[in-house]
Order: sequence, then C-alpha cells, then structure tokens
Amino acid sequence: MTTHSKKLEKYNPASESFDIKEFPFYWVARVNALYSREMEKTLKPMGMDIARWRVAAILQFNGPSSISELALHAIGKLPTITKIVYRMRDAGLVEVNASESDGRVAIVTLTEEGHKQVDMVLDMTTKKVFSRAFKGFSEPQIKKTNELLKRLFVNLSAD
Repeated sequence: MTTHSKKLEKYNPASESFDIKEFPFYWVARVNALYSREMEKTLKPMGMDIARWRVAAILQFNGPSSISELALHAIGKLPTITKIVYRMRDAGLVEVNASESDGRVAIVTLTEEGHKQVDMVLDMTTKKVFSRAFKGFSEPQIKKTNELLKRLFVNLSAD
C-alpha cells in the first residue's frame, strides 16, 4: 500500500482506520438534510415545498423546459416530476404545452404568477437560509466547494 493510499484509509468506510467525521458523504448528507429542513420551514408559509421550488427555480433560471429536463436537473423521477408539474399547472404557476418541434414532448413555462412566487421565495430564502449558510465564506471558497461537489457528481454519474 502506498503512502498516498494509507492517508486515504480514514475516508474509506471499509477501512479499520475509518473516521465517520472525516467521511465527505457524512457531511454532504448532514448539510443536505439541514438545508432541506431549513428550506421546508421557510417555504411552507409561502405555500411552497422543496419539490415545487426546485421545478420553479429551474424554470426561472433555465427558461421553458421539457418535463424530462426538469427531472434531470431536479434529480427526480419522471413520474414524480410530471405529477408536480401538473399540480403546479393546476395552481396557476406553470403552463404546459406541446413542443412545436415534437408534439410528444411537454414544454413547461412559468406563468406570471409563477415568476412572482419564485421572486418571493428567493427574497425570503436569501434572508433566512442562503445568507446564513454562506456566512464567512469568500467567493473563492464557494467556487472551490462547487468545483469539488461537481467533481463528486461527475465521478458518481460515470458508468
């Protein structure tokens, strides 16, 4: 075993020298759970939940999208995202229309009310969640965090 691989042993759950508090996914899971809890607390009084928020935010920042694209970016299953989209349509937050190029594809677009809701949520979550979460972080630290998380995502996505 090389010195490099010995140094990595404490991060490997199968190792005798494993330390759970040094395991990156321990922290990813804890941060995600805490972020989700804080977002749910903030979103609930506005009549929103995390699943609908993800769909609305993707539409706000990416523009009109197919349900498949929404499922990909929201990390959700297609049937689940489809149900969420149609509930959002019934609530007047999105419009669903057939694609002009392929009538089998549903294109989802935020309505004016949907845009208003996203703006309201962004305002509230910036004050209550994001500013607290990134307190004391510099821009290079946030960039590095994103870079490392993207790298983990790519590694896990590879077949």
